[in-house]
Amino acid sequence: MALKVREDYRTLTGPEKAAIMMLALGEEHSAKLFSMMDDEEIKELSQVMANLGTVSANIIERLFVEFAEQMSATGSLVGTFDSTERLLLKTLPKDKVDAIMEEIRGPAGRTMWDKLGNVNETVLANYLKNEYPQTVAVVLSKIRSEHAGRVLTLLPESFAMEVIMRMLRMEAVQKEVLDDVERTLRTEFMTNLARTSRRDSHELLAEIFNNLDRTTEHRFMAALEERNRDSAERIKALMFTFEDLSKLDPSGVQTLMRNVDKAKMGTALKGASETLKDLFFSNMSERAAKILREDMAAMGPVRVREVDEAQMYMVQLAKDLAARGEIVISEGSGENELIY
Repeated sequence: MALKVREDYRTLTGPEKAAIMMLALGEEHSAKLFSMMDDEEIKELSQVMANLGTVSANIIERLFVEFAEQMSATGSLVGTFDSTERLLLKTLPKDKVDAIMEEIRGPAGRTMWDKLGNVNETVLANYLKNEYPQTVAVVLSKIRSEHAGRVLTLLPESFAMEVIMRMLRMEAVQKEVLDDVERTLRTEFMTNLARTSRRDSHELLAEIFNNLDRTTEHRFMAALEERNRDSAERIKALMFTFEDLSKLDPSGVQTLMRNVDKAKMGTALKGASETLKDLFFSNMSERAAKILREDMAAMGPVRVREVDEAQMYMVQLAKDLAARGEIVISEGSGENELIY
């Protein structure tokens, strides 16, 4: 009995078209395509191929023409994380593929360790000192080395040495162990941290007030003083203003001036007290101070908003330099230091 030949192209389903394509490509090319599919895709396609029967040359030709037209018309391909991972696994070792996929998946793939890497080292050390040394060794092996070093120095010395010895003897960490540690950290540490690490509301408002223009800040502060004088005073004490740059030592003033936009510094000093002006002028050469005074005089009247913006710029620059350890902003007594 002769086999029925498939002649009607319009009756073909998507899986049948794919099956015809695979058979027409030949074993070498089909094998490469199969290697990029998952088990379910291979199973479905194989079943259709086995039941395809005889297909006419006319249908095969129409299929390739349609495929070429669609590719040239859209120029688009659909890529997914899974298909990309399968393709990489054909040419690269699994550990390298895992590292690449972890990187390109972004936060969804590594949220926990990213979050941990951003936790203050003192907070992290206080939590880890109550854990098993082996657990701490695993955690320190997963976060950035500079962050791990700071955490290690804050652990009790004998405990830190035990952690170091575990790290020295540690083989490749099994995925099950990592998953267990990650699950524990997420449920115990990060959850507790979210509940306890809320910033003091006065500190938060002081930072917000620092970024308001002078008129708005005065208006809000005056209204707050009427409603809650104690809170207003606390916020004032926590605010870092342009005049607080007078707390810089000569070295700090010179570092700030080396990094500042000179035009903005002139504008900012137009609204400064004579004491603060003298601090900056006294840390310049006589010629540089003379030029800056002349530039400031040549500006003529300057809008309050422009002065505020220039002063806010210098305050933020000072904070950035302090955060990098390039300058120290100290309280008036010099006995305490405020690093912003």
